Amino acid sequence: MTALTLPARNATRRQSFTVVLAIELWERFGFYGMQAVLTIYLVSRLGLQDYDANLMIGAFSAMTYVTPVLGGMVGDRLLGSRRSMVGGAVALALGYMMLGIADQSRTLLYLAMAVIATGNGLFKPNAGNLVRRIYEGDDAEVDAAFTIYYMSVNVGSTVSMLLTPWLQDRYGPGAAFMACALGLVLGLIYYAWRAPWLKGVGGHLDLVPVNRRALALVSGGAVACVAVTIVILSNAALARLSIWLAAAGIAIGWIALYRRIPGRERPGLRLAYLLCLETMIYALFYQQQQTSLTLFALRAVDGDFRIGPMRLFHWSAGQFQALNSLWIMAASPVLASLYDRLGQRGRDLSLANKMAIGFSLVVFGFFIWWRAAAAAVGLVSPWVMVVGYGFTSVAELLTMGLGLAVIARYVPARLSGFMMGSLYLVWALAMYVGSVIANIATATPGHGATAYVELLRDLFFLALAAFAAVVALLPIAAKWARQCEE
Repeated sequence: MTALTLPARNATRRQSFTVVLAIELWERFGFYGMQAVLTIYLVSRLGLQDYDANLMIGAFSAMTYVTPVLGGMVGDRLLGSRRSMVGGAVALALGYMMLGIADQSRTLLYLAMAVIATGNGLFKPNAGNLVRRIYEGDDAEVDAAFTIYYMSVNVGSTVSMLLTPWLQDRYGPGAAFMACALGLVLGLIYYAWRAPWLKGVGGHLDLVPVNRRALALVSGGAVACVAVTIVILSNAALARLSIWLAAAGIAIGWIALYRRIPGRERPGLRLAYLLCLETMIYALFYQQQQTSLTLFALRAVDGDFRIGPMRLFHWSAGQFQALNSLWIMAASPVLASLYDRLGQRGRDLSLANKMAIGFSLVVFGFFIWWRAAAAAVGLVSPWVMVVGYGFTSVAELLTMGLGLAVIARYVPARLSGFMMGSLYLVWALAMYVGSVIANIATATPGHGATAYVELLRDLFFLALAAFAAVVALLPIAAKWARQCEE
């Protein structure tokens, strides 16, 4: 990829963007570093069975996707994006610190995870909103800024997912979680130092003194959110009920919205619903990275990368999650260039076609993992993980990575906020269901790779069925797309 430069029409924009970019990079460093070691911490340090660990991870992942819906409302209507972003970063740092001292305390573990989910909800939507406001009114600059912004996410996550498992192996999970907290502290220090560069950036609420009643309301809401999350994380039955209630709420909301809008807008909304559901199906497979694939790497994959008899380096189980970010960084510029060339030739693929290609890659990825596990005598080669992650990571760019584009292209602007929140909610549902699917492996007798053959086989056939369904729906998607243009 050619060298990236910060997009800016003037120095002020460049400086403002640098501040948000830096704190986002450190926030993702902390979040993905925590994610890389959390599953192994639960099963190795706390002694949870795979079944219980997977369900806890599923509920936690779901909450981290639900809370940004609320956090975005807080930024827009109560505190402003800047204050909400900083508050979220402080909460995340505190949550990682709690994990660092939790050791084997279940109570402190639940509290830490609840604080992290709440902090993520405040941080994630509002950091992105600040980038949009910095370059508001210049579409080309916005696109370029978000390209670099997305790359920073992957840089931060890659470094942390390689570092924190190494710290966990050598110094224990406490050191790994404290490193995540340190990353947020560094980000906050830089923000405090360069906060003047953000002067004048943000919405109306960012430019006026904080409303004490709003601050009290948000503080009380955050405490309530933490309390509710603790209850959900500690009760698998309640977590399952909450997920299905959320699914019912989404369905009711989508039906009500469809019935209220004018007829000319319905084809676009139908298409958005369809494509959002397709990204949700991909999220089932994405969730395996943190659950079954990490446990597969822990118990069935050789951590020594070799070429012939020569040993190159060693990775621990948690570090294999970094392959996702590495492949995304490698594939993003290639796909961007390909899209540009196809567009110049008038042959640009529709979003529906791109998603179909994405699902074909998921099929290949899980086929490789399944056959490697089935044929294994001893440990599976780590190069199998590299190739499998390659297929599924490019698939992510073609499915979940296009989720926001679906909303922007097919949903009327006045409804985009609701649909954006709905998209996060369907992903939250998928994260939990994906963790339930991951538990197929725990019920299979056997050791090492043998225990994962059934799960990986079933995921392959599930991906194959999803691909077939997506392809079968292409004519309908094309028809609705044409109706949108009429």
